[in-house]
Amino acid sequence: MVSEGILVHELVPKHVILENSEIKKIFKDLDFHQDQLPKIKVEDPIAKAIGAEVGNVLEITRESETAGTFVTYRLVEP
Repeated sequence: MVSEGILVHELVPKHVILENSEIKKIFKDLDFHQDQLPKIKVEDPIAKAIGAEVGNVLEITRESETAGTFVTYRLVEP
């Protein structure tokens, strides 16, 4: 079992599992398939800690002093 303490570490960005409706809303105007997203393994400690399953799309929000807020997405794979 992965410790949930990993989620509050200062170097770990916020990870959220998106609902299908959120995925459609975010990507509705883009011409690509979610299989083209960068991948994250289902066994990744963060994926395990938040209960991600294969096929989920994760929204990852990073905060940076120089770049501000940066949001990226990952597809959970086996």
